[in-house]
Amino acid sequence: MKKNFLKSSVENASLNILLQVAFRCLTFVINAFVLRHVSQNELGVTNVRLLLLESTILFLSREAFRRACLTDTLHHNWLKVINLIWFSVPLCAAICGICGYIWLQLLSQPDITVTTYYEFGVWSILISCIIELCCEQLYIVAQAFLFVKLQVVLEIINIAVRTIVYTTMVLYWNGRNAVLAFSFAQLASVIAYTMSFYIYFWYYTKKDKKDFPFKTMWEFFPNFTGRKLSECMDFSLLKLLWSFLKQGFMKQLLTDGERYVMTFFNTLKFDQQGVYDVVNNLGSLAARFLFKPVETAAYFYFSQLVQREVPIQTQIKQDPNRIKEAASVLECLLRVNSSIGLIALSFGQAYAKLALFFYGGITLATGIGPVLLQMHCLAILFLAVNGITECYASATMNVSELNKYNVEMVILSVIFLFISLLFSTLFGGIGFIFANCCNFTFRIIQCGRYILSQYKGTNYNPLNGLKPKKSFICCLMLSTVITMYSEAKYYEEKKLTHVIIGGTLFLLTTLVWLFEEMATFRFLTKVYCSKHN
Repeated sequence: MKKNFLKSSVENASLNILLQVAFRCLTFVINAFVLRHVSQNELGVTNVRLLLLESTILFLSREAFRRACLTDTLHHNWLKVINLIWFSVPLCAAICGICGYIWLQLLSQPDITVTTYYEFGVWSILISCIIELCCEQLYIVAQAFLFVKLQVVLEIINIAVRTIVYTTMVLYWNGRNAVLAFSFAQLASVIAYTMSFYIYFWYYTKKDKKDFPFKTMWEFFPNFTGRKLSECMDFSLLKLLWSFLKQGFMKQLLTDGERYVMTFFNTLKFDQQGVYDVVNNLGSLAARFLFKPVETAAYFYFSQLVQREVPIQTQIKQDPNRIKEAASVLECLLRVNSSIGLIALSFGQAYAKLALFFYGGITLATGIGPVLLQMHCLAILFLAVNGITECYASATMNVSELNKYNVEMVILSVIFLFISLLFSTLFGGIGFIFANCCNFTFRIIQCGRYILSQYKGTNYNPLNGLKPKKSFICCLMLSTVITMYSEAKYYEEKKLTHVIIGGTLFLLTTLVWLFEEMATFRFLTKVYCSKHN
């Protein structure tokens, strides 16, 4: 079956970005409204404690399956792949049992004045995670066969149901029982998401699609009857899966390390956790809107174009254009992502306080909030670069390289947790952001070394994408100075003037960047329009 992997990956990322930006603008407004009705203590319980439980369970039980089963999908035996994917459900149940015991029995419970529904909230997360894993095989098939619009629509359904249920219940109870509203919204959104997947594929399998290997819904369920184990399981994928599973534990610690520290060591109170989470979510808009969909599409693209077990030098001899394209796309992605991170760092210093004022009111715009958001803009730069380098490394490393990388991740996880605990004790919430910057720096160095070693002896160096152009840097420096002066002079009494100055400089900087990067966009357009098997 012929596929244009780059074109489909770009469509996936671009459509995902456009629809998520449009849809999340609405949820952003709704959340800003709800934020004025919910206490910071309850925000700390739901957005830190309970969402940490959800992210821990889902990441550990499904991330490795996604990465392993989306590798070289053209040569899959789908009977074996489906059987393998379904092992994620009992794995999820086991992880739910362990995490549920920790969250209910070992961690400190919120005071009764904060919420009386904490236990129900934990159970709602555990049940919803198991339900969501029951459609994981459909998600992977949709990714492999490039059902781009389906995934975007289902993600929007998930967010829409969650937002509508949560907002309606919070307003109905006048800001009280936010944890209970969160729990019902969690269950409703996951049930709608899972049912939508099954309904779509039930309808799709009714059609006669010659290039689609699944003819009935029963083929999406495990089948071990009347076959030898070797005919039911793909042991090469199982080996790759085990490598990703080991890597997953360490990666989850690095991803949500600050939340684990504040949850297990109580370095911040629930109300402080609530403020930190609001600032973190606001500062992470670029990551959710831009970086995450790009990384998801890029991982799929690189995993199809670059063979894991074959050295780059050999692949260049076999198909030089293929590797040239992969290296050039990696360089372009690094250039675009790093530029976005630099823009966020430059303009975030003067507009952090204003953003918090519009989002959460005067309470958020005073105190530690603006400083947290300013520092978070620095973390966005590191996050932007790390996302692409790590996604490329995960998509192209062979099993032995993955195992070596896992050992390095273990060491890095221990260092990161220690730094997070130390910095948060000394500096509070700002310490977590410092620790995250250190974490991303170490991970970028690790993956950068791998990329350099992989392309050593070739004519390609994708890391050149991290070097910004001179005019762009000059515009950023000038914009930072002028906007900081504008904040000091106009923020208190003439906020509109402050906004106009920043908007003008942002437009100027963007135009300079687009002019300097014209060759980059011409290349991406040319490759996008080309066809590949």
